[in-house]
Amino acid sequence: MNAPQPVVISPDAEQKMHDLLKQQRDSYLAEGAVSLEVRKDRLNRAIDILVKYADRVSEAMNEDFVCRPRSVNMMTDVAGSIGSLKHCRKHMAQWMKPDRRPTLFPLNLLGGRSRIEYQPKGVVGVIAPWNFPVSMVFQPLAGILSAGNRAIVKPSEFTPITSDLIAEMIAEAFDPTEVATVVGGPEVGQAFTSLPFDHMIFTGATSIARHVLAAAAKNLVPCTLELGGKSPVVISRTADLKQAIERVMLGKTLNAGQICLAPDYLLVPEEKLDDVIQLATQAVGAMYPTLLANPDYTAVINERHVSRLNGYLADAAEKGCRIVPLNPANENFEGNSAGKMPPTLIVNPPNDSKCMEEEMFGPLLPIRTYKEFNETITHINNNPRPLAAYYFGKDASEEQTFLTRTTSGGVCINDVIMHIMQEDMPFGGVGPSGMGAYHGVEGFKTFSHAKSVYSQPTRVNIGKLAGLLPPYGKATEGAIKSSVKR
Repeated sequence: MNAPQPVVISPDAEQKMHDLLKQQRDSYLAEGAVSLEVRKDRLNRAIDILVKYADRVSEAMNEDFVCRPRSVNMMTDVAGSIGSLKHCRKHMAQWMKPDRRPTLFPLNLLGGRSRIEYQPKGVVGVIAPWNFPVSMVFQPLAGILSAGNRAIVKPSEFTPITSDLIAEMIAEAFDPTEVATVVGGPEVGQAFTSLPFDHMIFTGATSIARHVLAAAAKNLVPCTLELGGKSPVVISRTADLKQAIERVMLGKTLNAGQICLAPDYLLVPEEKLDDVIQLATQAVGAMYPTLLANPDYTAVINERHVSRLNGYLADAAEKGCRIVPLNPANENFEGNSAGKMPPTLIVNPPNDSKCMEEEMFGPLLPIRTYKEFNETITHINNNPRPLAAYYFGKDASEEQTFLTRTTSGGVCINDVIMHIMQEDMPFGGVGPSGMGAYHGVEGFKTFSHAKSVYSQPTRVNIGKLAGLLPPYGKATEGAIKSSVKR
């Protein structure tokens, strides 16, 4: 077998990206302090372009996916982006204020003052995924622009129609020295991650993030990585089972499970297994009486991912797992051109099955059973830390155990996914599921440099008073004795 050949980009295209970065950085440096009015104007332009292009955005995503519901497109990508931009617009005046900090005694009594000022980092690179191709551009931009930065965006090549539209929208709303777009395949992405940005945010797979971080390290570019992982759902014996399964299946079927926060597998009491399967069947039937021609049910993005998911099913079947398609109208999905797959339960797969080792990112849902609640904690902790973890139940002790003994990017109690909609809470992972966070004030701070500023009074010789000024003597010894004690 021939060794894989490195993917290359033309020197001309790579040079254009370097030139664009230089133009943005030069413009940023020439601008100086970025006023509140300028930041508001940029946010308003982003909002206006989303409002203007809302229908075209939905049409483009539907065309890229073959079937992606208009309602989902509008709620997640259009309204979700506008909500983030408006939140930053409303609060950034407060966020921009210097943060006063206590000054060391006795310098505080002598006029010393300490503060933190939040300064834009400069030019931020944004690498967006295909599953929410518009919101994963404009939601990070909300924090980037509110912090006073410039940005270059690289949307996904898996949604080319939407990516071209994003480029058109950004070009209409912004001067290229403010926000610009770079489109292209993996070779463009590879070159993009090698640019010496002042910060970079990547949303996507953990496997790709390793390459992104390695490329960024060559220029010591700080990174925010929004990844994924296998987000577990624990169903307690105290849960309202019908309500819990309805909410889980809503989260699992939204965008056909192609969400980094989607429930990845269930942990249910062993005696509740049959009830869970029955309730999941009912929940899917109520939401989607049919699937193949139903415009409310999203297709899997492309044949590559259909094949990947079918591979998980084949592996589970080979290992003797029970496979339960949730197919209300008993439709034949073989060879359908839309790339649709029915929501499918995989019952008690072993740990070494592919569906328990790999992030699902599709409408498949493994179900594992447990006898004692602590088994769920052990199972979660025996695996990489996920982006989210979900607990359904009414037992306060169990809930506290779940919160304190497991580590994940975020948690929902008695629901799934909804924590990402809270603009005042940081969104991010931990360990293999990501690093750093954004949304709200945390996003503003992520894309800002927190600069420490100490103002020293001129009327007092602080160095001499503190014993720092040679020749050392009584003042020095007094300062040492006052500090070196319990």
